[in-house]
Amino acid sequence: MVSKPFTLLTALLFTLGTLHTSFAIPNLQDTDNVLLRRQQVEGSGASQAGVGSRQSVDPPPPPGPPNFTGTKLVNDRDHPWRPLRNGDIRGPCPGLNTLASHGYLPRDGVASPSQIVTAVQEGFNMENNFAIFLTYLAHLLDGNLVTDLLSIGGETPKTGPAPPPPALAGGLNVHGTFEGDAGLTRADAFFGDNHSFNQTLFAQFVEFSNRYGGGFYDLTVAAEYRYARIQDSIATNPDFSFTNVRYITAYGETVLTANLFSDGRQTDRKVSMDAAASFFRDMRFPDDFHRASQPVSGAGDVEQVIGPHPWLPGGNADGKVNNYVVDPTSADFTNPCRLYSHVVGSVVELYPNPTGNLRRNLVKNLHYWYTGVNGTFGGCSELFPYGHL
Repeated sequence: MVSKPFTLLTALLFTLGTLHTSFAIPNLQDTDNVLLRRQQVEGSGASQAGVGSRQSVDPPPPPGPPNFTGTKLVNDRDHPWRPLRNGDIRGPCPGLNTLASHGYLPRDGVASPSQIVTAVQEGFNMENNFAIFLTYLAHLLDGNLVTDLLSIGGETPKTGPAPPPPALAGGLNVHGTFEGDAGLTRADAFFGDNHSFNQTLFAQFVEFSNRYGGGFYDLTVAAEYRYARIQDSIATNPDFSFTNVRYITAYGETVLTANLFSDGRQTDRKVSMDAAASFFRDMRFPDDFHRASQPVSGAGDVEQVIGPHPWLPGGNADGKVNNYVVDPTSADFTNPCRLYSHVVGSVVELYPNPTGNLRRNLVKNLHYWYTGVNGTFGGCSELFPYGHL
């Protein structure tokens, strides 16, 4: 049986996430060093000391929960939607894209972890520990740890000088870290564009909502559409990977689409197709949209999605479609500490010998992330791969 704490974790992993083709969390492969290869920076002579001290930021602790955690109007006068300007960055997560387009995040799409935690709480009423877990996970893998900045889309000089190889502050668009296959409205990376809104997939989203939800997206639709997207990737993507964090978040994103994109004044958690298009395509809160009525947890909801079509983590083997092989070493719903230790090990692969401000910031950010891990499901011993300060 799926444990309640890990179900709770799963349901919220995606929003940062999440809500897109992947929501966005690492699909890390220890066996073949996929992450290491994808993050490799060619021709860089940077050392593991990081950038100069004048550009270094000592990362503050993550923000706590807001004073008010009920529903409220979030598409308000203080946060008007504005169209993209030249140079503004958007990425695979429709939730973060929407927050940036309304000014809850910097409108250029580059933010600090503290800004992201605050934004997802204010805009969507995400629970504090989940917000910390997701944000700092993304930052550790895809952000610039020295300047304390993360792109919600692709790599940009706005986050500061590149970190030492093999790490890369490539933003949430980097495939195999915070973005993965079988997304709701974004294509698999194998087909080229893994981060832009895909009208064909959204048409399938609408079709399933009409067929199983009477024109609305809900948890019943979520179960059927999630299974269909897995089967489609197996049949068309020879590189399809569905393991570790991506396995978890793929189910989580289907739940949070219902929990976060439905108006907080509703109790049925159904998302109209107009509202879905507003978030996924237009990166915009629907008119008069109110956030969730309480901090979003989603406990138990993932079981409703995975239950009708149980599926184990794995991927297409040998570069062949329709060749899905189960991976018994992958993180799944039964062992959250395996997920924690797996990601810490991946961070060490990216930053094998940090010194100076980079080491300081790694120690701090790993601890900040652990507070989110511990607050989310507990039971895991904190790891200190770089020692203590």
